[in-house]
Amino acid sequence: MASFGLGLILVVMFFLSIFQAFSASTSNFGGDYANLYPQFYQFTCPQANEIVMSVLEEAIAKDSRMAASLLRLYFHDCFVQGCDASILLDGNSEFRSEKDAAPNKNSARGFEVIDEIKDKLEHVCPHTVSCADILALVARNAVLLSGGPFWEVPLGRKDSKIADFNKANVAIPGPNSTIQNLMNLFNKQGLKEEDLVSLSGGHTIGMARCVSFRQRLYNQNGDNLPDATLERNYYYGLKSICPTKGGDNNISPLDVASPVKFDNSYFKHLLNGKGLLNSDEVLFTGNVQKTMELVKSFAENEGLFFQQFAKSMVKMGNINTLNELKGEIRKNCRIVN
Repeated sequence: MASFGLGLILVVMFFLSIFQAFSASTSNFGGDYANLYPQFYQFTCPQANEIVMSVLEEAIAKDSRMAASLLRLYFHDCFVQGCDASILLDGNSEFRSEKDAAPNKNSARGFEVIDEIKDKLEHVCPHTVSCADILALVARNAVLLSGGPFWEVPLGRKDSKIADFNKANVAIPGPNSTIQNLMNLFNKQGLKEEDLVSLSGGHTIGMARCVSFRQRLYNQNGDNLPDATLERNYYYGLKSICPTKGGDNNISPLDVASPVKFDNSYFKHLLNGKGLLNSDEVLFTGNVQKTMELVKSFAENEGLFFQQFAKSMVKMGNINTLNELKGEIRKNCRIVN
């Protein structure tokens, strides 16, 4: 009798958990935004993260730059219409693709990795895992596989049915941004100085093209002179990679010491005038006390950086997440259903 009672309790708990999961996913049904939680696919696709990780491990093993590229893809998605996988859409008769916008054209990469993950998920869990959630899991796992922190990824996003080429051209921070421009763009997303500095720390992995930092080398302030904040030897090294004309696609590490390892050396470089992009270095040289102090703190304490980065990634991942009324689960991440 006791075992029967225990079994009944377990059955009730099981169905209660299903009811709670369903309630959480629909409690905001009348609004525009989804309620997210890490266990969203616990019953509908428990293998989701395992599938994402297996494809990602293979992709990064083939191309060490891929971790940084996929992390960047997530940033560029969230800053346009929110985290809705709009960046993955190819253009059609109704809209122009965000892939063609200036911040993404000839530089956004990793789309084929997302395609492979989506194909595998559709085979195992048809019409269940959104492309927006795939991007969120890929970003976390790319950081983790590069030696960075782990965080629970809230899930339950839906995919947008439209892209916004024009907004992609103005909402994504550019490589030559001033500190005030960066703060304004982040504030528009509901992100504060600690989010700006910690998320910029994602540049501890990856590369940037010559066209992104040429201005600093040859004409920083419209006077045909280099950026005075550049460390001298670093400056000469960059000139050998990036000439005044041509070589737009020549690349240089964003973190010259450890471009494939997620650590806090990016912030140490900023202290020494070795930030590659203007948008990197101004975090320390832009005369904003809060960002300067954060750069120093993260340079001194990697654990503190990891902790804040994880918090800020979750916060960014909540920007304008769509529910069932506004979004869908695409069968193919490149096209609407």
